[in-house]
Amino acid sequence: MAQQAVGLIGAGRMGLPIIGHLARKGFAVLVHDVDPAKRAAAEAKGGQWAASAGQIAGSADFILVCVGYDREVKELLGAGGALTGARSGTVIAILSTIHPRTVQELADQLRPGGIDVVDSTVCRGSWAADEGTLLSFVGGSADVVARLTPVLRTYSSDVVHTGPVGTAQVAKAANNLILWACLVADHEGLALAQRYGVDIAALRPALLTSSSANHALENWGNQTMAWAQDDMAIVGEMADDCGISLPQAGVVREICRTLKPRRYKLEEYGK
Repeated sequence: MAQQAVGLIGAGRMGLPIIGHLARKGFAVLVHDVDPAKRAAAEAKGGQWAASAGQIAGSADFILVCVGYDREVKELLGAGGALTGARSGTVIAILSTIHPRTVQELADQLRPGGIDVVDSTVCRGSWAADEGTLLSFVGGSADVVARLTPVLRTYSSDVVHTGPVGTAQVAKAANNLILWACLVADHEGLALAQRYGVDIAALRPALLTSSSANHALENWGNQTMAWAQDDMAIVGEMADDCGISLPQAGVVREICRTLKPRRYKLEEYGK
């Protein structure tokens, strides 16, 4: 069987380790990033640098889109975008955290050309990307997801088919809402304990054995607030679209807006 080619657009903190996992599993990995300075790191991971996203579109069997925002995804897959020239039969997986409606619209636009667009969001953080133990949610038809799964398994220890196109974004939004709510609660709880003189280095492991255990507390110190506000903005827009009230999510979003500019220290919390 001929070696399958996987294209990856976006060699950032999540994309870069994925390149290495794909290459080690025998895929030919074609990489493009708008920042040419990423080339050396991508090649060191086993990727082949592509001069443009369009070059990947004409060569890859699967394309992973790992950019930051709705706008960037639309520029790649929307009208006149570089990836609209992909070959019939190509599967394009959007790893980016964006609005589910965006994925659905792009999938509808590219389907007549024989291009399958799915959303394949990832959870568990950058350290899980390094280890190849990400959780991948996948939204798309069962046959397309089955074709894509061997690619996802190179960097994911768990792959969950969430349903039709767009549902992986919904699953990721739920994950992010709970993640940031827990992280805020962790900081508030530990800040309160610290102000009362409790040794939080000893308290945190104990809390992980109790009903307060959560993933953010377990991975204390690994998270930043860099994407929290953007994640919660998507949650807010989705809630507005379907007419549901999420009052706690609104409060968490405002806290994330305040804390986003810095990796804050516990003793600064509440100032």
